[in-house]
Amino acid sequence: MTFEEILDQVLAMLQRRGRVSYRAMMRQFALDEAYLEDLKEAILFAHPQIIDEEGRGLVWTGDAGAIPPPIPASPQPLEQPVTLPPRDGQLAIPPFEPQLPDAERRQLTVLFCDLVDSTALASQLDPEELREVVRAYQGACAKVVTRFEGHIAQYLGDGLLVYFGYPLAHEDDAQRAVRAGLGIVEAMRGLNTHLEQERGVHLAVRLEVSIPGWWW
Repeated sequence: MTFEEILDQVLAMLQRRGRVSYRAMMRQFALDEAYLEDLKEAILFAHPQIIDEEGRGLVWTGDAGAIPPPIPASPQPLEQPVTLPPRDGQLAIPPFEPQLPDAERRQLTVLFCDLVDSTALASQLDPEELREVVRAYQGACAKVVTRFEGHIAQYLGDGLLVYFGYPLAHEDDAQRAVRAGLGIVEAMRGLNTHLEQERGVHLAVRLEVSIPGWWW
């Protein structure tokens, strides 16, 4: 047994029992006086939580400076899959390789809607009334867009940027965008009836549809 192996065993005994006599160490490991002195010096120097008790043995005094846990073995690299040679009459099966999905390219139709003469409208109403009017207009537009399964990508002041084809794609997204624009115009007629009676304002909208290949 090497010096390091004896040292590790003595430390384990101390941590487990709390104290070990020199006489027991000499008997268990067949140590002579010189070997025992070397072992004792190595333990007391490296581990301050272990003390010599009146020359009779070693005593474990607590957790301070406890013996560090053994260093785990270095992780082994993952083994590559082994392809066994085919037997006679059998086809070789290649190792499984996960396939990443190919990127999907979509045609995106964009609808933009905003208010006409919004500056004049802002001068006609106080800020709170203007905010309520714009919210009513945006709510009416949102209902139409939802009906045609469009996606409101962004609110730009009094404007709405709407996508058809993302995140839901349809074969007739261009037609849906045009129908949504016409639906917004129709929704403004009903909203104006209400706004003219309550606030004396009339809203007009401007629509632009960008379809791959042409502009409306």
